Amino acid sequence: MLRNGLTMGCTSEEAERLLQITIKKHEAKMPKLTEWMSENLPESFTIFSFPGKYWRRLRTSNVLERLNREIKRRTKMVGVFPNEAACERLISAILLEISDEWQLGKIYLNMS
Repeated sequence: MLRNGLTMGCTSEEAERLLQITIKKHEAKMPKLTEWMSENLPESFTIFSFPGKYWRRLRTSNVLERLNREIKRRTKMVGVFPNEAACERLISAILLEISDEWQLGKIYLNMS
């Protein structure tokens, strides 16, 4: 079981039902929050279209955080760039290298 009563077999319809219950419960005391929730949270229900075994990987930002750390590490080694274009070229090269690793190496989400 995941947080808020959602299980691995949960559907977007069940998540929407639970959202509506939460909104009704809090709309009198927190109208701005419940308005924000009704406008923004349904787009996060896209995760339910993926198999449950991928939910944990999709809900974390670990991959993005690791990517940012690698860019920071490699640009720090250079120190000072002569211009913005030089920095962009290095970052582009880093991203291409990592992209190749993701395409040819270990598969993060195997959808087949």
